[in-house]
Amino acid sequence: MTIAPSLLCLSLLLGTEPRAAEKPSAPVTFKVASVQARSSKDRDLKGNLAFLCDALVRCSKQDVRVAVFPECALTGYDESAIQAITEKQLLEAEAVIAEACRQNRIAAVVGSPFRSGKHLYNSATVFGTDGTIIERYHKVQLAEGWPTPGDHLSVFPIDGVPCSIIICHDERYPELVRLPVLAGSRVVFYLSHESGLAEERKIGPYRSQIQARAVENSVFVVHANAPANADLSGSHGQSRIIAPDGNLIGNEASTFDEEILVADLELRRATARNATNSLNRGPLTGWWKDGLSQVRILDAQGGRKSGGH
Repeated sequence: MTIAPSLLCLSLLLGTEPRAAEKPSAPVTFKVASVQARSSKDRDLKGNLAFLCDALVRCSKQDVRVAVFPECALTGYDESAIQAITEKQLLEAEAVIAEACRQNRIAAVVGSPFRSGKHLYNSATVFGTDGTIIERYHKVQLAEGWPTPGDHLSVFPIDGVPCSIIICHDERYPELVRLPVLAGSRVVFYLSHESGLAEERKIGPYRSQIQARAVENSVFVVHANAPANADLSGSHGQSRIIAPDGNLIGNEASTFDEEILVADLELRRATARNATNSLNRGPLTGWWKDGLSQVRILDAQGGRKSGGH
């Protein structure tokens, strides 16, 4: 469905009645949404925040359990805006998103810069349905000059479903998906602001790479990208939800519009078979097993159960 560019009052957005309490056991199906959100200088932090909260309300009304937003969706993928934002502004914005998740009983994966001391990261923040921050994943393989590279991989539960994250350029590094899948992930969230239409030669490889990550690991991928702007700035849209066999579930999003894609993932299809074969045969079995120790296993409150560093 297409999103109207609504800038409703935040207090109105956060006033939605919460849904009934979640069941603790993992579901048979998992309803997800990919939110294709514009990255534009015309929409400031307040506008982006209102857009995010509005989308969470809309997704909640469709019983979506987790909504996924693009890379740097909170600020826009613009270095000047990212460099200008303060730690205080980021934390205040996170509090608003957390409350929107809590009020609407929906989880969210939001692309945003994150400041920690002298470090500025290109991150994805995972909010649980109770507003708890479950995980902050920092982009590992960078295509930008401004962020500090991330230093960890993780697996975390949403509704009991084990999930993991990559951000944009990370998709070109298969191990960043394979290791979390070997550690238990069955749904991979892929946040991006891929190259724009002026670099058309990159668009085909972007599509093939992320579909390969799904089929080579036998898992679902939920991809949220930014659309192109009217002046051909921004990215190129085409957000998508990918099945474990590498095929799209439904249609991918358009090139220019802001849209929400919704799908029910049949979790039994996410067998991870092609990934786990790496642990059972071939000369690299020991190497993959050693790599598993580098993956953080988190609980629903963001506490570390094992792994990582």
